[in-house]
Amino acid sequence: MSTPVVLITGAAGGLGRALAQRFSQSHWRVAAADLDKDGLHDLNGNVPLDSSVVADLGTAEGCRNLISKVMARTGRLDALINAAGVWREGPVETFSEEDYDLVMSVNLKSTFFMCSAAIPFLKETCGTIINISSGAGRQPVSGAAAYGAAKAAIRFFSQNLAIELAKDGVRVNAVSPGDIDTPMLDFQAAHYGQGDPSGYRRNLLNRYPQGDQARFIQPEEVAELVYFLCQPQASAISGADMPIDRGLSAGRS
Repeated sequence: MSTPVVLITGAAGGLGRALAQRFSQSHWRVAAADLDKDGLHDLNGNVPLDSSVVADLGTAEGCRNLISKVMARTGRLDALINAAGVWREGPVETFSEEDYDLVMSVNLKSTFFMCSAAIPFLKETCGTIINISSGAGRQPVSGAAAYGAAKAAIRFFSQNLAIELAKDGVRVNAVSPGDIDTPMLDFQAAHYGQGDPSGYRRNLLNRYPQGDQARFIQPEEVAELVYFLCQPQASAISGADMPIDRGLSAGRS
């Protein structure tokens, strides 16, 4: 049996790195893509990558080019994980068109067209797509209207695509994490914490039902769920949106 291949976008980020490590540990061939050239180089020094591609996924052509490069290198594709993401926040009244376009392009447009480009090859392997959504796409978060809209669209898109590809044996699921302890969270706190990044992080944790015991989700926890969803044991799971948020989306205690 051929060794399965997973392609991870946003692989140089905190979650992307954890995903690459998890699949590599189980002897999958890992193809990694990111716009961050230095980040990919660093990842390649820690995780044995079968393919490493610096890619701008803001256009359909960029997504098709990435798939072509990965297929030329690997010859097959068993799982696509769309983990590329970017956060911008602010009130809708003053939110810039530049930030809106960035959020929609990186989070939503790249997910759509990466799936589009990968589908023919995933049909050949009866493969799997995992689209990383967010808890902000399940419950409104003040100041994150654009990000939340993009992530909510990813959830609905994943469900639509799961139905569309069911007869081809391709499964599609969304995973919706809460606040993950990654460099993106550090970016949020530094840029939007109004000079108090620690206070920003505390405010995030205060939303969780664990109270004083609340903690941020670790990227390895999300990676474990994603890895499971790509296994034969999860063959009955498609069209799902799986929260991993320490009960945040269940409501307040």
